[in-house]
Amino acid sequence: MRRVRDALTMPATTRRRPAIAAALVVATAVFLATVPLHRGFFDVGVYYGTVNDWIHHDGRIYDYLRPGTQYGFTYPPFAAVVMLPMALVSWHVAIGISAVLSAVASALLLRWLAGPAVRRLVARRTDPGTGTERSGDRRPWFVFVVAGCLFALFEPVRDTFSFGQVNLLLVALVFADARLLATGRGRYAGIGIGLATAIKLTPALFIGYLLITGRRRQAAVATGTAGAATLLAALIDPGASRTFWTGALWDTDRVGALGYVSNQSLQGVLARLQPGDHPSRLVWLVCVLAVLAVWAYRARAAVRDGDDRTGFALTGLAACLVSPVTWVHHLVWLIPALLVLTDSALSREPGARRRSLVVCAALYVVLCSSVVWLWRWDSTGPAAFLGANAYVWITLGLLLVPPGPEETTRSVPGPGPGPRVRRLPGAETTAVTDGVAATRSAGAWRRRAVDPSGGPEPSG
Repeated sequence: MRRVRDALTMPATTRRRPAIAAALVVATAVFLATVPLHRGFFDVGVYYGTVNDWIHHDGRIYDYLRPGTQYGFTYPPFAAVVMLPMALVSWHVAIGISAVLSAVASALLLRWLAGPAVRRLVARRTDPGTGTERSGDRRPWFVFVVAGCLFALFEPVRDTFSFGQVNLLLVALVFADARLLATGRGRYAGIGIGLATAIKLTPALFIGYLLITGRRRQAAVATGTAGAATLLAALIDPGASRTFWTGALWDTDRVGALGYVSNQSLQGVLARLQPGDHPSRLVWLVCVLAVLAVWAYRARAAVRDGDDRTGFALTGLAACLVSPVTWVHHLVWLIPALLVLTDSALSREPGARRRSLVVCAALYVVLCSSVVWLWRWDSTGPAAFLGANAYVWITLGLLLVPPGPEETTRSVPGPGPGPRVRRLPGAETTAVTDGVAATRSAGAWRRRAVDPSGGPEPSG
């Protein structure tokens, strides 16, 4: 009876939420099935063909080319070892497995990364008349449904599913380690980053992040895991390992033209400035070193402020910029930064919050718009320099202006000066007394205590 009474007395908008959620899911599914370009599960076709040729026809991993194309396997040999089960199933089952694994990774990332923003939305609302905060009546499940639809519409996510790519799985492996660090179980962290690095080299920058932020134990675990996985692959197929590490790794032509508009990295920008020619390696190296310097400074500052989540997000941004090839579907590494930026916006005062959310929405819309493809056939000229590289400029902007919030302090009412109080994204209240910060976390992203000297507390 109590549930019936609660259902009858709840606001009409609340009662309509299941119908609204269902409509959003259906509309998203229809859009994804009809509007965006579909990639025909091209990449999972390369994986499937490579593994089957290797196992059933005694082929060599890096000699296989997908029929009718010049594209073959470009990942380290351990990735092929991980994909060996594909040799036991049909093509359609392989597609299904790829989609299910990416969906599971997406659900985990939404829970881990969007959780703080969702809890903030559910916990409080602003009274439009007085501008004061009050408890909200939103339901977490409804907010997660909306977040899930927005996640699915994000162009890099759409392309990851449509190509049958592994990107979301790699992000999930890395942020599984981030979650371990955030929840005080740092002694187990590093395995996910190590496995991700052995599958695809881009996540190796997260080992650097662990090093520059003082997590030497976790960096050693990650390095050891990547090394062990690489050694296992070498034992299984020594020839493939020799081919990859001495030749295929350095041959960027294997993955496609550097100047192709989908390459949203620094190297891609330089290649489009010199169509038909390889960009200057010296110029590219200078740009990479500059980006890495900014990344190291920003990431260390974030960790000193107890904001490891922003540090991990910044590392994903830097990895996209410095990688020689960053296709649009690789930009799933921007998702953590966008979610931290959104959570930061929600933590601000009402006026600033609205302005910040407008910025978040604008960035999201651009990254969903496929705007760079307008210059697919001609990426020369001033307009193309801005438009064809739009995702690079967004990534650079997020790196230069960190997604974490600027700290705001206020005095606590009461006798005496009292402690300063600052708000951090994903945290409820941080009281700073005598130089020591103690944070009470909202959900899984618990901030560790910050040493007055600025160094992060060892996570074990």
